[in-house]
Amino acid sequence: MEESNKNLKVAAVQFDIDWLSKPCNLQKLDVLIGEHVNPRSIDLLVLPETFSTGFSIREFGCEEIKSNPVVLNWIQSKARALDCVVCGSVLVEHTSSKSKPKSESAYPKKLNRFYWCFPDGKVQHYDKRHLFRLGNEQDYVVAGQERLVIELKGFRILPTVCYDLRFPVWSRNKNDYDLLINVANWPAVRRNVWDTLLKARAMENQTYVIGVNRVGDDGYGTPHSGGTTILDFVGETLVEAEDNTEQVIKYELELDKLNAFKEKFPAYLDADDFSINTE
Repeated sequence: MEESNKNLKVAAVQFDIDWLSKPCNLQKLDVLIGEHVNPRSIDLLVLPETFSTGFSIREFGCEEIKSNPVVLNWIQSKARALDCVVCGSVLVEHTSSKSKPKSESAYPKKLNRFYWCFPDGKVQHYDKRHLFRLGNEQDYVVAGQERLVIELKGFRILPTVCYDLRFPVWSRNKNDYDLLINVANWPAVRRNVWDTLLKARAMENQTYVIGVNRVGDDGYGTPHSGGTTILDFVGETLVEAEDNTEQVIKYELELDKLNAFKEKFPAYLDADDFSINTE
């Protein structure tokens, strides 16, 4: 296993997302990030799921328009200004329809897209694979088909979105990643599940985990208590945000520590081999 002396400085933003107000949310993030993150002080900044609108999958017109990607442009601008990767989930149009449909069932579908923007302008993305059936997300969002692993400063990183966290097969580590990120709008009523699954994914996959959740009520009246945290490869908390509080948490992840632990306790060598059918 290759050794690395490169650490990864990460920051995660927990905040109260204003419903359907992109300008307000981007301005709020400008202030919050500006107060807590200096340029060139971190390598990776992580924002929650649907950070510019809230989890507004049923609302017409809330999605990012590909011909005028306001939120994507903002992410890229922030990545350049901070000289770091900036990532988070955004609702993006899937069809070219611009007219409002006559019935809700005819709404053009969206993508729940996890954008990953480098400071040099390069963009990668992962589309949320598992759609939240209880909220009928599958009626408004197209499921992603591709699992993505991204490299940054020697770390191999697996991005996931909210409900993906419940499905361990999708995030099973075949020794192909060192950090799992999950961005979410995870309701307070199921907060214990969030806390437990984040720890489980860290322990079973022998990986660092960053979980980033929002706080506050959304436009459907659903409360969120937060739970933004950074965990090590045995599920221990390295740093966590206060509940119901807008906050930026930071930590420096050490790849050498992870590699040394896996050398000492190489459980991944006994993992079952399998493949995933995405059809």
